[in-house]
Amino acid sequence: MNARQPQPEAPLNHPVDAPDLAITHEVTNQPPALENYNLFSQDTALQEAVAREGAAHAVADLDRFGAWTGAANTIELGFQANANKPAFDTHDRFGHRIDQVNFHPAYHQLMAKAMEEGLHSSPWAQPGTGAHATRAAKYYMHSQVEAAHCCPITMTFAAVPSIRKQPELAALWEQKILANQYDPSNRPDTEKQSVTIGMAMTEKQGGSDVRANSTRAYPIGAGGPGQSYELVGHKWFVSAPMCDAFLVLAQTGSGLSCFLMPRWRPDGSKNPWQVQRLKNKMGNVANASSEAELRGALAWMVGEEGRGVPTIIEMVAMTRFDCMIGSSAGMRQAIAQATHHCRHRSAFGQQLNRQPLMQNVLADLALESEAALTYTMRVARALDNQHLEHERLLARLATPVGKYWICKRTPNHAYEAMECLGGNGVMEDCIMPRLLRESPVNAIWEGSGNVQCLDTLRALQKEPDTLDAFFREAGLARGADRRFDRFLAQLQNDFADISDFEYRARNLVDRLALAMQASLLLRHSDPASADAFCASRLEYTGGLNYGNLPSGLNTAGIIDRATPVVD
Repeated sequence: MNARQPQPEAPLNHPVDAPDLAITHEVTNQPPALENYNLFSQDTALQEAVAREGAAHAVADLDRFGAWTGAANTIELGFQANANKPAFDTHDRFGHRIDQVNFHPAYHQLMAKAMEEGLHSSPWAQPGTGAHATRAAKYYMHSQVEAAHCCPITMTFAAVPSIRKQPELAALWEQKILANQYDPSNRPDTEKQSVTIGMAMTEKQGGSDVRANSTRAYPIGAGGPGQSYELVGHKWFVSAPMCDAFLVLAQTGSGLSCFLMPRWRPDGSKNPWQVQRLKNKMGNVANASSEAELRGALAWMVGEEGRGVPTIIEMVAMTRFDCMIGSSAGMRQAIAQATHHCRHRSAFGQQLNRQPLMQNVLADLALESEAALTYTMRVARALDNQHLEHERLLARLATPVGKYWICKRTPNHAYEAMECLGGNGVMEDCIMPRLLRESPVNAIWEGSGNVQCLDTLRALQKEPDTLDAFFREAGLARGADRRFDRFLAQLQNDFADISDFEYRARNLVDRLALAMQASLLLRHSDPASADAFCASRLEYTGGLNYGNLPSGLNTAGIIDRATPVVD
């Protein structure tokens, strides 16, 4: 008997007009990409801050730049720069030491644009009404495209006040620092028309305690301010090692001093400081950070010998201000992504941004973002008016308070905004993972939270009038809201005794930040936003996570105010 042979299956009977089986579904209910929009004209809070803080004359320029920062091809540059980490070559193929860091072309394009726009120079090259406010607004938009490359931009910008403390060095370097062009070539600064400046402060054994630094400076001649030295030691963090020169702290016989150390010697030979490796960072990946050894590196003393910290603190104060701008920018991009997604996405039969619980979350995130920007732009105005004693005192205290608070609030803000996008928010082709990885950086770099609180205490001890200026500014909103009045009165009362300030510092600095943010929103923002901020931050204790706003607030209005409109 023959085995039964398998029979072919009967053909399926399809209608003649059946769809192609490769087409399984139609993509619906997905938001369009947030691109080809204007980061200035579609940011109401930013427009209001620019007009209020002295930069109204720059609106047309900011609108132009806002269109560039929101363009699809600009946004793509940020993704490319982060997808391709910098690579390091110690030597060329012939065996010469070169310490060359290689970046993706997208990084260089972003650097070139930042410098063409004067983000590293404009308040120094063109001081005047609203100079810092204008730059802050541009930096705020530029950082939303890609934050990591802003590190060398910030350090170049921030180095100018410190270098100006040594006029003969400023005469040699300042013109090239302020040049609005970008030259990434690895060659002596004498052959370049523009330069960038980095910083090398931190060492292994000390971290934030830079007075524990062990790097030594040996005078080549007489020594003293403006004179040449050779530096021997190590640096645990050298940010942006492809900069053309660095402000460095090193010990002399009179104590910790500040030096300007170029990448190349004046004779064209390579200065003997050597990059050991690049840091493997969780965020800020498009930018290179490194460890280095100084093997007799030539440098010139900046400022008074033994006064290195007061000399370089001018730079540090400006980098901390840029941390505030950068963290505020991260919040803005996060809430823009979240509100855009929820405007276009529906679930359970209703648009997400009209569902009560999602409204609570989105409105809460929007409040945090606007409060951060409003505070930051007020500090920008203070920097523009340092000739006024109130503004100088306010900037001195408001900077460490704001750097502490705004930067520390950013990581959880990034996470909550990511959650609003659901699973899409976790995907690497979305900007949200990058915002989350970037979010802790500013809180830790340029002085961690505790360092900022201790700097606040230092300001109060050295210049008690800084607290008076702070409360005088915050007090301009008295009478606008009873919750604010009670909060401010209690805070002032708690400062009557600061005998254990260091132990209570975080609590007091938290409340200083909240008081200033509430005051600014009450005076300048949309009434719905000011009301919600006071209700949720100054009085209501419903919960610690975002999405705990009390009932009765105009959450829909707050969300609409924060939402960029892209169809």
